[in-house]
Amino acid sequence: MRTRFLSHGTLKITDVAASRRFYEEVLGLEVVQPMKAALYIRLGGDHTYVCVESKPDRPDMPLLYHNGLDVGSDEEVDEAYRAISAVADEYGVKELNKPVRQHGVYSFYLKDLDGNWWEIGHLPPGGYRFRFADPRNDLTGRTDLTAAEIKDVFVNPRLED
Repeated sequence: MRTRFLSHGTLKITDVAASRRFYEEVLGLEVVQPMKAALYIRLGGDHTYVCVESKPDRPDMPLLYHNGLDVGSDEEVDEAYRAISAVADEYGVKELNKPVRQHGVYSFYLKDLDGNWWEIGHLPPGGYRFRFADPRNDLTGRTDLTAAEIKDVFVNPRLED
């Protein structure tokens, strides 16, 4: 199979209008509504999420399945955190974690009104390209590292070659 690019993913939403307002006004995403019960969202490229209206009783997304949005600096991460904190109740944000430095990124997580997790962070130029550039990041078939060494590579990646 010769795939060309990662084209889309799917998110659950429970109220098309409220979700659209959150995506546009809080997260700054580009949004279109191609049908009554769905939205398409994207930002800065061709990768699109299809947001499909579901019953409210569907389980929330686990934190590790989050979606990432990049801002221009660590200071902008802090600004975004303050801005979202100020409107969290108005937009139905369910959870909001404080910014921390982890896995090579300064970021924070929030759970939106639909139970979807988002990570707002500042990545180095090229996003997660550094994970592909450093061969230490691919553990396929490797048995020569201890659990502590594996964690150290993940937590303290080489951001530049």
